[in-house]
Amino acid sequence: MNTEKRKLLIIEDDPGLQSQLKWCFEDFDVTIAGDRTTAMQYVRLEKPAVVITDLGLPPDPGGSSEGFAILDEVISLDTNIKVIVVTGREEKANAVKAIGMGAYDYYQKPIDVDTLKFVVERAYRLTELEHENIKLIKSQAQSASQGMIGSCPQMLDILKTIDKIATTSVTVLILGETGTGKGELAKALHQQSDRSDKKFVTINCTSIPEALLESELFGHEKGAFTGAVARKIGKIEYANGGTLFLDEIGDMPLSLQAKILHVLQERTISRVGGNEEIPLDLRIVCATHQKLSKRIEEGLFREDLYYRISEICVETPPLRDRGEDIMLLAHFFLRKFASQQNRPINSFSKTAITALHNSSWPGNIRELENKIKRAVVMADRPILTVEDLELRAAAEEFSPKLLKDVKAEAESEAIITALVNYNSISDAAKSLGITRPTLYNLINKYELGAYISSNQKKSSEAED
Repeated sequence: MNTEKRKLLIIEDDPGLQSQLKWCFEDFDVTIAGDRTTAMQYVRLEKPAVVITDLGLPPDPGGSSEGFAILDEVISLDTNIKVIVVTGREEKANAVKAIGMGAYDYYQKPIDVDTLKFVVERAYRLTELEHENIKLIKSQAQSASQGMIGSCPQMLDILKTIDKIATTSVTVLILGETGTGKGELAKALHQQSDRSDKKFVTINCTSIPEALLESELFGHEKGAFTGAVARKIGKIEYANGGTLFLDEIGDMPLSLQAKILHVLQERTISRVGGNEEIPLDLRIVCATHQKLSKRIEEGLFREDLYYRISEICVETPPLRDRGEDIMLLAHFFLRKFASQQNRPINSFSKTAITALHNSSWPGNIRELENKIKRAVVMADRPILTVEDLELRAAAEEFSPKLLKDVKAEAESEAIITALVNYNSISDAAKSLGITRPTLYNLINKYELGAYISSNQKKSSEAED
């Protein structure tokens, strides 16, 4: 059993608070630092999992510049470190700014020992979960089913099913919403089969025009139709010996369904315009997002074909029902795209994690992958935020709001955006379509003074 104490760095210059906090966390390996230089030396040397820092530190004990500088340096060094910022009761704007910069959480003075310990314990628990997720991702990425990352009960059942049927010749039908990973599951079946060294051929039954689909599937002989200037080998024949994956078979035209049924029954194929029966030795895997029972009722899908392709049925769950798998996949994609794009990004902010969990993900895994890829490319900081992921609406649970509160939130957000993106108060005011005095009044009203940069202050003094 590992009895090593967890490392905790507390950055505080008040001797009384130093003693109180060290006593409070006696079960931890606590290090106290009273200034930024000492703190950062320890962070670089020991990489503690959690850091508690006051904002007001020497040489600016009455301000917040040193605390924000520490937060920025720690996150730039390692985004996995959870930074808890301690603020005064009247410093709401500083707390908001800290979270926006990537702080894990904030705590307001006066200090309540039990509450602060709870916040710290929660930070350590999140760190442990992240480490477990990374180990699981690495182990699964090295397996044949690297596209089927997951630890929820539904996914574990699916992986067990794959293990049982991969080496057999049964025809498999994969069901599930668009973007749930049906194609990756088909690849996993092929990779774990005794055909893994042979071809894996995919045909998307919705992406090929109906007039060309028969030729694509079965091939054709020279002169079979106008434009057939040479013999062409079809995808089915090309896959001989390996695996043929018929994606979105539920959308296959009725005219071709009878021919696919013949292939499944007789295991032979004839090219268009030819008479030769070509024997086949291949495994067929099908997938669809359609409700085939409904398609059969509507006369759009053959019932006898359904029974042929569904010797084994596997249903992939939607991402919204997969619980902690959302973060497993999110970290997998983050590391994948950060490596591809050579970007130093390897974590999510606390609010981003909440947003990822709360989103309904109508596009499932594909939507998650695309959002994280875009965020990695566009992000300005080494930690992805709700804004980077374009998930702000998903991060907030619905609750009734007064119109004046909605207006205040919108004004506050617009002002913050302007202050962050313009180097002078005048330019920020112009971008908002208001005067400089009006902007100052709104900054005071919404307590947004922390977002005024030193450059903006200098520019304003020069204008005055």
